[in-house]
Amino acid sequence: MAKCDEVENMELGAGDRILVTGATGMVGSHVAERARELGHQTRAIVRNPEAAAWLADLGVDVVQGDLTDADSLARALADVTVVVHCAAKVGDWGPVEDYRDVNVRGLETLIDAACATGLLKRFVHMSSLGVYEARDHHGTDETEPPSRVGIDGYTLTKVESEDLAVGRSDPETFPLVVLRPGFVYGTRDRNVLPRLIERLSSEKFKYLGTGEQLLNNVYISNLVDAVFLAISRDDVLGEVFNLTDARLVSRREFMSAIAKGAGLPEPTKSVPLGVAKVLARVMETTWKLLGKQEAPLLSAARIKFLGLNLDFDIGKARRELGYEPEVDFSDGMALTMQWYRENGLIESADG
Repeated sequence: MAKCDEVENMELGAGDRILVTGATGMVGSHVAERARELGHQTRAIVRNPEAAAWLADLGVDVVQGDLTDADSLARALADVTVVVHCAAKVGDWGPVEDYRDVNVRGLETLIDAACATGLLKRFVHMSSLGVYEARDHHGTDETEPPSRVGIDGYTLTKVESEDLAVGRSDPETFPLVVLRPGFVYGTRDRNVLPRLIERLSSEKFKYLGTGEQLLNNVYISNLVDAVFLAISRDDVLGEVFNLTDARLVSRREFMSAIAKGAGLPEPTKSVPLGVAKVLARVMETTWKLLGKQEAPLLSAARIKFLGLNLDFDIGKARRELGYEPEVDFSDGMALTMQWYRENGLIESADG
């Protein structure tokens, strides 16, 4: 493997085109935006073009399609040389097959269509640190294999999709790089942070355990930096990389920063982690028996997010990708909360 000072770069030229899947989502939209900022021809495949109108205004070629529709993928991949695959069905509840349809079968259809063009120079697959075993982690690196026992449909199918992609990896026909980001925070998150702010606002949020467990946080622009490093480097094909910020924060620092940015009281209450785990098992069993469509308040996935120590090593990404996360959590969260205020998602300080 070449060192960073011996790097071989792939220069994208006028004939190259980047296709971004999941471009109406948080990660995909930032990737598409950065691609245009860098002057690359960029296409986005979306189910609802109206939701991507602002990307079209930036010069992104927005096309309608779906991962489960092979014909739409073939059209979207015309003249495409680079694919950044961000689309996924996310969540922590529901039938595994619903997740598998998109995250595994959809990926397989995308790979087949991309390889069929004969033009593919790079395929960046967005995986997740969630593929590792649901336990406390203290410096876990890529030598630990993913867990084959998923705690929810999303996690299990992210493992399966990564297996699929790596199994197809070939430097000539399917030049793959896999990225495993931790919890991605930043602007355009309309799912996780809003729910946490709602819990803080109602004063119902409680730490699971001490709250000192580390979160595997990664700011959105740090992740996008890694995407374009993965596109440019020819010496990392077939490799998998853990990605987080340079500084991981505790759940207390994380939640305190959100509370402060939203002008809300900082949470102080907690539930013993052992008690929370028991409650999660009871709730999950009951919810499944009742056939409930929405996830229970406590589940194994939420224990993992809020209660486990998630410290992962990013040394390989630093050495081989040249990844150096520039934005610290404090600055990233400040920018995030500013975006929430500017977009009316939380009240401004003078509101």
